[in-house]
Amino acid sequence: METKNIQPLEGFDWEAFENEGFSAAEKAEAAKAYEATLNKVADNDVVDGVVTSINDREVVVNIGYKSEGVISKSEFRYNPDLKVGDTVEVLIENQEDKKGQLVLSHKQARAARSWERVNEAMEKDEIVKGFVKCRTKGGMIVDVLGTEAFLPGSQIDVKPIRDYDTFVGKTMEFKIVKINQEFRNVVVSHKALIEAELEAQKKEIISRLEKGQILEGTVKNITSYGVFIDLGGVDGLIHITDLSWGRVSDPKEVVELDQKLNVVILDFDDEKKRIALGLKQLTPHPWDALDQDLKVGDKVHGKVVVMADYGAFVEIAPGVEGLIHVSEMSWSAHLHSAQDFLKVGDEVDAVILTLDREERKMSLGIKQLKEDPWEKIEEKYPVGSQHTAKVRNFTNFGVFVEIEEGVDGLIHISDLSWTKKIKHPSEFTQIGAPIEVQVLDIDKENRRLSLGHKQLEENPWNNFETIFTQDSVHTGKIIEVLDKGAVIQLEHGVEGFATPKHLVKEDGSQAQLGEELEFKVIEFNKDAKRIILSHSRIFEDVARAEARAAKKAAAAEKKASRKEKEPATPVIQNKAASTTLGDIDALAELKASMEAEQK
Repeated sequence: METKNIQPLEGFDWEAFENEGFSAAEKAEAAKAYEATLNKVADNDVVDGVVTSINDREVVVNIGYKSEGVISKSEFRYNPDLKVGDTVEVLIENQEDKKGQLVLSHKQARAARSWERVNEAMEKDEIVKGFVKCRTKGGMIVDVLGTEAFLPGSQIDVKPIRDYDTFVGKTMEFKIVKINQEFRNVVVSHKALIEAELEAQKKEIISRLEKGQILEGTVKNITSYGVFIDLGGVDGLIHITDLSWGRVSDPKEVVELDQKLNVVILDFDDEKKRIALGLKQLTPHPWDALDQDLKVGDKVHGKVVVMADYGAFVEIAPGVEGLIHVSEMSWSAHLHSAQDFLKVGDEVDAVILTLDREERKMSLGIKQLKEDPWEKIEEKYPVGSQHTAKVRNFTNFGVFVEIEEGVDGLIHISDLSWTKKIKHPSEFTQIGAPIEVQVLDIDKENRRLSLGHKQLEENPWNNFETIFTQDSVHTGKIIEVLDKGAVIQLEHGVEGFATPKHLVKEDGSQAQLGEELEFKVIEFNKDAKRIILSHSRIFEDVARAEARAAKKAAAAEKKASRKEKEPATPVIQNKAASTTLGDIDALAELKASMEAEQK
């Protein structure tokens, strides 16, 4: 390509061109006039500026100075709605940096005025914007008007917050509720802003409520006693009993948080703003769907849902329950607690005893599934048969025992032992202990057996009759002293009784408890099983015998001395005096023979 040599114009005024047609003096005058139009600013001044442009990183602000300032967009994170044309406050850090750029800071400007504005906002009850910076114990830290404030967890929302982290980094509106001037602490609330609005909404919603009205709501909170439903600004409660026709132990079995569901209004209170809701009422009652062919005597299967001392409630279908009374759990007549037989969660078979569809009541029994032991009692426990029973209870007159479940009997206190005088059955056995018995009698109508224990052994009184004969003497120990006498323990385990006058010892003292002495039997009664003893009689009888012997000896001695003093008498008189009946007969024969010879 051919290069052309171009020459400049001759006579061109380059100085005038550089001064844009103005002379140096004119240009200086113009600059002076321009400077007069600009704001007079100084470093660290806080002034208002207008946003002229915004991008992802920076915000450009015009403060009326010869150049615009650039501020990092992060300083405006509390105000995501910032737009071109908004007025913002800025602090002049530097009128001109190395690049000739005006350096501004919005953050420092807010900080410089923050405490004044925070107090002003609280006095005027203003709504302020804040940026949630981070979580802290019990709540959140919020940047409000350039000041860090505390947002309690309970003041975030009107409903319980499950995840605090979801609020970090968000810009929200707040109300300043408390300021500590001494420590410069600020407490803010977001909940306070929405409560007033909700209150108005509640009044409006409640004014339109009607009993029986069906509304859609959201599960807001679940407690042990029910479920709170958000009806769109007002809360209602579904009590746990109104969640399902069946038994509910935990509402979480039926609903879950944030679940949407239809509910029916059961009742409401205009003044206290309480709304009672129902969920189960939207479905038919299970009793209405119960099999119409079900009748008394039928066998059903169910699950124990509630236990009480008096019985168990069994659910045979969702919402359909029957009561098994404790008396219908066993053929036993003993008082039991239902917990001895069943527990919640047990699955059982039962027989329908009563059925009232109108009252929606049903009673069940499980003992009916077993044979009544009294139906064939004579075959299983005939009179005279021997068995092992369990002691169930005591009375003053005997022992109640159970041979098997539902088969009870009474051992009369007199049938416990042949020999021991038992005042109370607890002296002989104890509750829960096994005891051998013999059936004495059967009372089928009253479902009671008469039993005996001593009958298992031979009656020892048949032998005692030959041992404890009248006037026999035995060694005995005083084991009990009573007002009327004392009980004496003899050999062979038998007991006797002695009255106080028969307990007097030879020295005149009274025999004491625990003494072992000789006793004489003064009465033996086999039928009454009674032995009457005497210790005194032993030495009293000896004394009487000695007295009789002495008296007899004295009489003989007196007779002998009288014979010595009398004169001798004819022998015939002596013979006549000693003549016997035989001698008289011989003499009569001799007399008759002599008379015959004379004739």
